Amino acid sequence: MPPIASSPHARLALIALLVGGIAIGGSPIFVRFSEVGPMATAFWRVALALVPFFIVSRVVIQDDKRPSCLRDRLFLFLPGIFLAVDLAAWHVSLHMTSVANATLLANLAPVFVTLGSWLLFRTRITPVFLAGLALALSGVVVLKGGPAAIGGGQLAGDATAILAAIFYACYMLSIGHVRARYSTLRIMVWTTFSAMTCMLPVAFFLEGDMVPVTLFGWSMLLGLALISHVGGQGLVTYALAYLPTAFSSLTLLLQPVVAALLAWLLLGEPVGLMQAIGGVIVLFGILVARRG
Repeated sequence: MPPIASSPHARLALIALLVGGIAIGGSPIFVRFSEVGPMATAFWRVALALVPFFIVSRVVIQDDKRPSCLRDRLFLFLPGIFLAVDLAAWHVSLHMTSVANATLLANLAPVFVTLGSWLLFRTRITPVFLAGLALALSGVVVLKGGPAAIGGGQLAGDATAILAAIFYACYMLSIGHVRARYSTLRIMVWTTFSAMTCMLPVAFFLEGDMVPVTLFGWSMLLGLALISHVGGQGLVTYALAYLPTAFSSLTLLLQPVVAALLAWLLLGEPVGLMQAIGGVIVLFGILVARRG
């Protein structure tokens, strides 16, 4: 993987990538305060996000090509299917294994993205990038309490968290593939609609209680949709036109750092020395990977 370019477009994309990663990192706070179940929360995340994406796509002139055949439409639908499975598996894993295990294993997604980039697209992966990836992953382990924090989970739950990581990797790789042909807006409309279509029957039949009962509950869902999905996923998708998919997937490792900071600011959960060191290691690992 060549070093990240320093052109104006690449610099803007890098900023978008970091801001997008931070926005996605706030999603656990919204999910935690949601008044509906985890599947219903995932459904509303994409259903409410579809509204602004669709409205803007009707107003803004898009200079990319339209999907012209069934194959094109399937490629645009595919990332949304991967995202729906990722969200479902991630939420289920939180109830099947320890939170530490679920979080750490779900953050293996960049490993699968790197492997997929090499196997599917023959992307050259440099030793410097691999060192940065390993460093960032080790920072996540430190952030979550070190190797001693891993344990007490159930094998099925751990496997489900790994499944979530694999499908998030598939989502990133498929988004990176279609981003070369279609605009950010077109991709987000199609993939968000696809994810919504997949999540609706799952949420309805597994949970049933779909609608928040207070204004606060709706505000949490709107925050999740507008900040984490429209802002976060939209900015990451934009960045994928100018940055390698394997590097872009490292934004996933910003999420536990952001979640820890928000939990400290909003929930009063203390940030200890180990968490602070882990956050610094994650950021340093991403900087090393950028050079590779």
